[in-house]
Amino acid sequence: MNNILQFLNHTWRRLATGICFAIFGLGGIFISLIVLPLSRLTAKGDVELTQRKARKVVQQAFQFFIGLMRFLGVFNFDFPAVEQARNMRGKIIIANHPCLIDVVALMSFIPNGDCVVKAHLWKNPFMRGVIKSSGYISNGDPEELIADCKASLERGNNLIIFPEGTRTTPGQQLSFQRGAANLALRTHTTMSAFKVTCEPPTLLKNKPWYAAPTQKPTLSIWYLSDFEMRPYLQSQQKISIAARQLTRDLQRFYNKVVESHGKPETGH
Repeated sequence: MNNILQFLNHTWRRLATGICFAIFGLGGIFISLIVLPLSRLTAKGDVELTQRKARKVVQQAFQFFIGLMRFLGVFNFDFPAVEQARNMRGKIIIANHPCLIDVVALMSFIPNGDCVVKAHLWKNPFMRGVIKSSGYISNGDPEELIADCKASLERGNNLIIFPEGTRTTPGQQLSFQRGAANLALRTHTTMSAFKVTCEPPTLLKNKPWYAAPTQKPTLSIWYLSDFEMRPYLQSQQKISIAARQLTRDLQRFYNKVVESHGKPETGH
């Protein structure tokens, strides 16, 4: 009997995952074609106000999506980081990246969330309207990327970045790119580090969305620590050398934290 119930539960979660992603795609189109144009009308041509309204819509949509996945039994969610994130302003938010929906989860509770979006997503029919209206930053022009990020941070936005640049490969240690460290050093911005766990693992890199685990997964996000840039900037090193050192420190810190089990210790 238990095996039958487990099979039915597993089958339902695979189906419900497909339903959720279909709603996500259709929701992106609905928001782009209906909600955001109405929001622009109320902003009366104020570009910054339009973007703030659009980002609020995105956050509420992501909160709905998280709630939908919880309601349908696809995921359990545990976000103890919400309290620490509540008053963050003008920071670079970094996190490890084990799961496809990490960014959705983070943006559902990070205030004034901004992000760097891969250039090809600006052509995605489900997402381009949302991305453009929200003023998210494209990585298509490296020359303007730092300036755009700095302007966003100065407006009080929190910039969400995954230093790995892609989802973690299961069973391998984290390997960070230097982009996040370069950005933090060049903009003199504090990094706030978060840890994401997904147990049992699901929505992994190079795995199809329907490869659901036999048990319902729990996605958890903890706040870890702030990383100040002052020690690296005072070292009199070139930014490129300081960025390599900061990246090594972040990578070492995260690999130690990710290998631990249960609630992570804060501080570094």
